[in-house]
Amino acid sequence: MSTVKVIEIIATSEKSFDDAARNAVKEAGKSVKNIQSVYIKEMNAKVSNNEITSYGVNAKILFAVGDR
Repeated sequence: MSTVKVIEIIATSEKSFDDAARNAVKEAGKSVKNIQSVYIKEMNAKVSNNEITSYGVNAKILFAVGDR
């Protein structure tokens, strides 16, 4: 049985929510290993002149830290 930890990452993208989620995982991967899953807690978008200008996600990243 492995121990799993959770961190929260806020990430953005100018393309899409999917891309923002990928950016969250990529950013987390810089400091943690063994990422197992991502849970998107919140999504938001910035709007200017009735157009979405950026997408954002608040993501929970789950990763294994050891075996029992």
